[in-house]
Amino acid sequence: MSNIAQVLTIAGSDSGGGAGIQADLKTFQMQGVFGTSVITAVTAQNTLGVFDIHPIPLKTIQTQLEAVKNDFHIASAKIGMLGTADIIECVADFLSHRPFGTLVLDPVMIAKGGAPLLQQQAVSALSKYL
Repeated sequence: MSNIAQVLTIAGSDSGGGAGIQADLKTFQMQGVFGTSVITAVTAQNTLGVFDIHPIPLKTIQTQLEAVKNDFHIASAKIGMLGTADIIECVADFLSHRPFGTLVLDPVMIAKGGAPLLQQQAVSALSKYL
């Protein structure tokens, strides 16, 4: 695996498989890179809509970030759905002390069907911290 670039996605899980962690990992595979992930939220969604969103506890997000950092040489990271101001601050703080190479910020704010995926009060945190 040392010859294959290792990349990270920090995002929500889409149970329908069309977005989030699932779509990112599929894209990484197609591009010939080894994908790792940190899940920020679990959603219940499909092509018809988003039915539930469960943010992952901050301690779990921090532990996932540490686990990836301690075992992989991440060349690049993509940030997608973060959901809350607390999660945004958690991820931004971690990255400010332990960078993962090139960062791509793809702030997921609204699902394709119109459901909000970023709390309104988190919009300013996104601009401020990331």
